[in-house]
Amino acid sequence: MIEIFNFGITFGKGTPNEVKALDNINLTIDDGSFVVVLGTNGSGKSTLLNGLAGNFFPDTGTILLDGINITRWPEHKRASLIGRVFQNPFSGTAPDMSIAENLSLAARRGQSRGFGPALHRVNRKLFYEKIRILNMGLEDRLDNPIGKLSGGQRQALTLLMATWQMPRLLLLDEHTAALDPKTATKVIQLTADIIRRDRLTTLMVTHSMQQAVAMGDRLIMMHNGRVAYDFRGVEKQRLKAGDLLALFDDIRRIELIDTGVAVMLEKNYV
Repeated sequence: MIEIFNFGITFGKGTPNEVKALDNINLTIDDGSFVVVLGTNGSGKSTLLNGLAGNFFPDTGTILLDGINITRWPEHKRASLIGRVFQNPFSGTAPDMSIAENLSLAARRGQSRGFGPALHRVNRKLFYEKIRILNMGLEDRLDNPIGKLSGGQRQALTLLMATWQMPRLLLLDEHTAALDPKTATKVIQLTADIIRRDRLTTLMVTHSMQQAVAMGDRLIMMHNGRVAYDFRGVEKQRLKAGDLLALFDDIRRIELIDTGVAVMLEKNYV
C-alpha cells in the first residue's frame, strides 16, 4: 500500500519564480491498484512520480510504502522497491551493453553484485524465455547492444527490466509518448498483461485520453499541483474520452473565472 500525506513540492522557493508543483497531496493507493494520472502540462503529474521515485524530496509531507517511511530515502535506495519506465525509450538502460547484460543488472537490482559471473548458462536460458514472451524476436539477439534496437523494442525491454523483480510500486511516465501508434499499442498491451499477471501496484502518467479510459481501475486528474478529480470502480469504468475532455473544459472555465475575479479585485483595490 502507498500512503501519501500532505505532500508538497515547491520549486524556486523564496524567489520571484517560485512554483508550487505539488500542493498538499493526500492519496492512498491499495495493493494491486492500477492508477492512471492525467493532467495538462504543469499540473504536477510528473512531479508526483518524481517525488515518489526520489528525484525530489518534498518540502512537506510523508510517503509510506507498506508502512515504511521512505520520504527521505534517496532514489538509489528506493530502486529495490520501485520500478520505473521513462518517456524516452533510451532512458533506463545501458545502451553500449548487450540485452543480456542489461537484463542481468535488472535481475540483481537492489542486491550486492560482487565480482561473480553474471551471465552464466542458467541466466541466459531464463533471459531467453522471458524475452520470448515479448514476441519481438529478441530472444535470439541476447548479445546485441541494446542501443541498436528500435524505440519500441527498447521500451518493451525496459518494461521487462523494471518489472523483473515484481516491484512494490511501478511508475510509468508517459512511456509510450515517443512511440509510433502501432508500436505504442503493442507496448500498452504488454504493459497491461504484465501488470495484470503480477498484480503490480502501478501509477501511469499519460496524455492519451484513450489510454486513460481504457486502462487501470482508478483515474486521477491533476490541476495546479492538486488532485482535481478521482474516479474509481464503476465510476471509472463508465468514463469516456469525451467525459475527460468536458472535465478539462470545466477546469479551464473555472480558471478563467478565478483569473477574471482576481483582475476585478485588483482594479477595485489599487
